Amino acid sequence: MPSSPSQSTEDYLERIHELIEEKGYARVVDIASSLRVKQASVTSMVQKLGELGYLNYEKYRGLILTEKGRTVACNVRKRHETLSRFFSLLTLDIETQKRDIEGIEHHLSPATVEILADLAYFFENNPSTLKRFLKSRKSSKLAE
Repeated sequence: MPSSPSQSTEDYLERIHELIEEKGYARVVDIASSLRVKQASVTSMVQKLGELGYLNYEKYRGLILTEKGRTVACNVRKRHETLSRFFSLLTLDIETQKRDIEGIEHHLSPATVEILADLAYFFENNPSTLKRFLKSRKSSKLAE
């Protein structure tokens, strides 16, 4: 079984995919700026991603994700959206959500993410149960 992509690989592929969707292209300078890394680091990683079959560089078009690269990027986005959806149900503020998602998203198994997606769906379709859960939390009792 092939090894799964590293956290760094996932971050780059996700960002490249986002840039392509937003702008129609992804340039090294844009990737460096958005990930807050040096252009030389991006160039090095882009070469590595190309060697691993995640993307191709096409003159005048820039970076193009392969099917393999697009699949990884879409899976990362789906995982990120699931965690965001789940955490927002728990009334966590946006900054806390972002920090926590970045901290854990690469370490969760697909099975765990699927359970969190199911739990989010359950709470979305059972708002009274979610309300009871939120009301039952110890920290909310301390605030009363």
